[in-house]
Amino acid sequence: MAGEVRQPIDLPSLERYLNQNVPAVKTPLDLKQFGFGQSNPTYQITTADGRKLVLRKKPPGKLLSKTAHRVDREYQVIRALGNTDVPVPEALCLCEDSSVIGTPFYIMEFLDGRHFTDPAMPGVSPAERNALYEERWKSAVETLAKFHAVVPKSVGLENFGKPSGFYDRQIATFTTVSKAQSQVLDKDTKEPVGELPHFKDMVQFFAQKSTQPRDRGTLVHGDYKIDNMIFHKTEPRVIGILDWEMATVGHPLSDFCNLTSPYIMDGAEHSKEEFQPGHIPGLPSREDCVRWYTAVSGYNPADDILWGDAFFAFRGSVIMQGIAARYAARQASSARAGDYAKRAKPFALEAWGRVKQVQELSKQKGKL
Repeated sequence: MAGEVRQPIDLPSLERYLNQNVPAVKTPLDLKQFGFGQSNPTYQITTADGRKLVLRKKPPGKLLSKTAHRVDREYQVIRALGNTDVPVPEALCLCEDSSVIGTPFYIMEFLDGRHFTDPAMPGVSPAERNALYEERWKSAVETLAKFHAVVPKSVGLENFGKPSGFYDRQIATFTTVSKAQSQVLDKDTKEPVGELPHFKDMVQFFAQKSTQPRDRGTLVHGDYKIDNMIFHKTEPRVIGILDWEMATVGHPLSDFCNLTSPYIMDGAEHSKEEFQPGHIPGLPSREDCVRWYTAVSGYNPADDILWGDAFFAFRGSVIMQGIAARYAARQASSARAGDYAKRAKPFALEAWGRVKQVQELSKQKGKL
């Protein structure tokens, strides 16, 4: 829900810009800030004629990563997908002039639907449960498969990313980013964020070609999960995918493992125990998700999933370390940044445990 504005923006300047460049957006505006949006501050705008829109902007201050917070790329991919069967909000404008409200921003349609922060979807009535749990998850999985089927060149995204070497690039990027994040000093205590446990060991493991999944290249979202979707108010289908900041061309396994991670790891809003068979009536199994995805996409991720889960946990620990670094520098935009920051090192330990599992399985296969 949108509420108090924690990071103020120059509203008169924004209104002047819209009057001159986007006259369809009627001023004056009412402004609220969403509680979510860990990296890019996200606001709800209500126009003079009652229309609701969403503004996402680059955060203020010196940023640790040149590849993160790319609101221009978010706008680019949302606009490109507007004429496909992938559900996205309508993109209205992109402003890269930092003099307007301090940093670049874009404005998109507000989707009036159901938003679940917990992938177990609490609050669903018993009457809905059996059918709608499964159908909502099926829609999320099939929507991902349809997105992965979009040919980048067909929507003008042929230069959006390199078609091969995704995991190698990810490893290089996360190594550089994590080092910078680890050195950030807390504004009050002056203590550094610190290196993640077993970080160098994990980088060495993931770089091994002998254990990496076979290279593939599709459009990928980068953070595809239930709380980055809006569902129809009454029908069990996705009406919009949000938070495209990390979208690129990459390996589809990364998105699939991200979406289905609640089945194997605890999260801020859920426990993996909830996703065990029979715990919540109507909730599909991870095997169901694999089957649905394979049927639409043609790629079966089952053989690669253990490696993908380990990399997901590794990547997640670096992302949470980034939240910890922004929290230390007092740049974090989410109201819950402090809670997420505390999860970085435990997440890294979980990743290391999964790396050890993959290593052990590889040894066993080598003995056969």
